Amino acid sequence: MSRLGTAGLALALVLLAVTLAGVRAQGTALEDPDYYGQEIWSREPYYTRQEPELESFSPLLPAGPGEKWEPRPQEPRPSKKATNPKKAPRREKSAPEPPLPGKNSNKKGMKTRGSEKAASDDHRVRVAHEDVRESCPPLGLETLKITDFQLHASTAKRYGLGAHRGRLNIQAGINENDFYDGAWCAGRNDLHQWIEVDARRLTRFTGVITQGRNSLWLSDWVTSYKVMVSNDSHTWVTVKNGSGDMIFQGNSEKEIPILNELPVPMVARYIRVNPQSWFDNGSICMRMEILGCPLPDPNNYYHRRNEMTTTDDLDFKHHNYKEMRQLMKVVNEMCPNITRIYNIGKSHQGLKLYAVEISDHPGEHEVGEPEFHYIAGAHGNEVLGRELLLLLVQFLCQEYLAHNARIVRLVEETRIHILPSLNPDGYEKAYEGGSELGGWSLGRWTHDGIDINNNFPDLNTLLWEAEDRQNVPRKVPNHYIAIPEWFLSENATVAAETRAVIAWMEKIPFVLGGNLQGGELVVAYPYDLVRSPWKTQEHTPTPDDHVFRWLAYSYASTHRLMTDARRRVCHTEDFQKEEGTVNGASWHTVAGSLNDFSYLHTNCFELSIYVGCDKYPHESQLPEEWENNRESLIVFMEQVHRGIKGLVRDSHGKGIPNAIISVEGVNHDVRTGWSWASQPTSRCRGSF
Repeated sequence: MSRLGTAGLALALVLLAVTLAGVRAQGTALEDPDYYGQEIWSREPYYTRQEPELESFSPLLPAGPGEKWEPRPQEPRPSKKATNPKKAPRREKSAPEPPLPGKNSNKKGMKTRGSEKAASDDHRVRVAHEDVRESCPPLGLETLKITDFQLHASTAKRYGLGAHRGRLNIQAGINENDFYDGAWCAGRNDLHQWIEVDARRLTRFTGVITQGRNSLWLSDWVTSYKVMVSNDSHTWVTVKNGSGDMIFQGNSEKEIPILNELPVPMVARYIRVNPQSWFDNGSICMRMEILGCPLPDPNNYYHRRNEMTTTDDLDFKHHNYKEMRQLMKVVNEMCPNITRIYNIGKSHQGLKLYAVEISDHPGEHEVGEPEFHYIAGAHGNEVLGRELLLLLVQFLCQEYLAHNARIVRLVEETRIHILPSLNPDGYEKAYEGGSELGGWSLGRWTHDGIDINNNFPDLNTLLWEAEDRQNVPRKVPNHYIAIPEWFLSENATVAAETRAVIAWMEKIPFVLGGNLQGGELVVAYPYDLVRSPWKTQEHTPTPDDHVFRWLAYSYASTHRLMTDARRRVCHTEDFQKEEGTVNGASWHTVAGSLNDFSYLHTNCFELSIYVGCDKYPHESQLPEEWENNRESLIVFMEQVHRGIKGLVRDSHGKGIPNAIISVEGVNHDVRTGWSWASQPTSRCRGSF
């Protein structure tokens, strides 16, 4: 009886702990005064709990011995775009046998509900019988966690259309006939074609997501398919719908991802997709992702090699706009002496663009203390950068409280500004679609259809035309180039978010900055616009090229993957020749980029940091992505202290504002400015 009583007590305690952990604290709504400018939030308790710092940053814990992660109770809704299919194809090349009445239909990109009848248990393939349907994360085709060696296909048209290209959201090269095409395409169009994934361990498969071929010229996608599983890759069991093979409805166009859930999760090592019909006049081509929960296997070599854990106690989840503000509020309450929350303006839809300042004297510019900024979310669907900056805010606060000497020194000697979401309108669209169903572009632009990253004034052309004319004296300076009048007019096609960032950068004397983007793994430095107007790619260095190359390398070299020569390219470009860095113009030309504008209009050196192949990774991938980028984020901030800084005074000891500082051999000057305390201060040149 004593043993039974002890067990009962332990069970009760466990249930109580689980219940308490599952309670989401509620908070009062933030006041939302309608004004433009800086805004310091009140520090009244936001969450109804006594110690927010102990609960708000709890990482996800395994749900049980047979699960890798714990799904959140509310899944993101599919995007409105995904729920409105385009015109149906004219006709399909289909199998001789008609689809069964119980087939899974998913034309609208929503989760399908298959029959709950058990599939066949033949050939040692197990069916996972569960009372509550489990939603598993992606295996990692899009994030490259699944290697090329784990992907196989029956046939392929050519190497560039092999199984290794059958990854969700993979992008084709400019020339689609090279090694980097936009899908797996079968060598023949018949019912015997398949693409297969080797999970390398027993896995509970729960769903398949498919797309068509990424191509500007061709229309290729699969409209229906079967799914098979196996433990040895020789004997296969087809997923059933009652007594017959189940036919899953595929895509109705080539870009919107379509999710089909298996009627009952299947436990096996291999999973195979067997196309049954495809778009008329097209070919069997597809990109895909597999949803599955790997089963525990401590003896599995591949699992141990790829396993990534983190000891940081942070809030690893995707935050919508309201949750982002709540998180900022909690951090401000934890570290009120070093943090300040303010907004720099509003989005097209009226959402405030919130920034977090981290400094030992928040709200005050200190003479001689450099200003640094991180920006993320200019493209609303590039979500990883947004979450990395929210994690960074938490990390800096926690480590400062823990008296981490490195972080304390950084906070006390730097004024750090972090703007996690420059395009919150676009993010909300991407958030509705979710990490897998949003596609490659949903939410990229602002609500009024503007790409913020390319929406700044083109100052490069003004400078280069003046240099070509060899005006003496110069009518156009080589720095602090004025914004053209047409750009400042109300009728100009300029996003509200762009205007807010420009005003922010003109108000604060930033020295160094990084804007986090996604879809690639590289650091790009200016110029981003080619100097030869007839070219689309051309190495176009700035006068401070050696400085920019070092800054880019400081981030890339400390990232866990960027400079790894063994890693697979994300899509088509291999950046290893420059150690994970690239001159923007030599990659693809862009007029009016943030990097070029920052360099030519202010004293700030700005770089674009592409933090991951997957723009919107699944929530379960955030701890690993944090580990990949954490050291780089800190090291890059520390570079703001390299270079020259000081005060420029006249013979009477008074500061001289707007004094031009030139470095011999560098055709790009900088100038001093007035601090907020009405004292002159120079800004770092960054010449090492």
